[in-house]
Amino acid sequence: MNKVSVYNQKVAIIGFFGGLIWSCVGYAAFSLNFTKMGPAMAMLPWALPQWKETYLGHLVGIFFLSLLSVVVAFIYRLLLQKWESIWLGIGFGVFLWFVVYYLLHPLFPGKEPITSMNFSNLSTTICLFVIYGVFISYSIAYEYNEMQRNEA
Repeated sequence: MNKVSVYNQKVAIIGFFGGLIWSCVGYAAFSLNFTKMGPAMAMLPWALPQWKETYLGHLVGIFFLSLLSVVVAFIYRLLLQKWESIWLGIGFGVFLWFVVYYLLHPLFPGKEPITSMNFSNLSTTICLFVIYGVFISYSIAYEYNEMQRNEA
């Protein structure tokens, strides 16, 4: 296998595990009542039975977010892989939070708008997205720099 294929596999693994780890942390925050929205929120746009709001729904949401995170990792790879900066990761996380909680708000029925979120909910979700963004950013930039270093 060539280096680009190996790199793409690493990006997919980073994306999957980034989604898995931080969705699980998000579920823990939801379980501890730091936020009103757990991983099952990803299932809200689809007309599924009430099980989507149970433990099983959160597990399916974690798996779905892990797969979606692979797509997010490849988008990051295409646009920003060359720069290794904590600020870029923080900005990427805040951008993703803005997309999910502001731009995609109409897709999530029953979710309160940003203006009516309490401080705990707001700060927890932003922090989760920031940590996720830094994880994806640093991991992909590290793998990119390693690939470049091995080519030289």
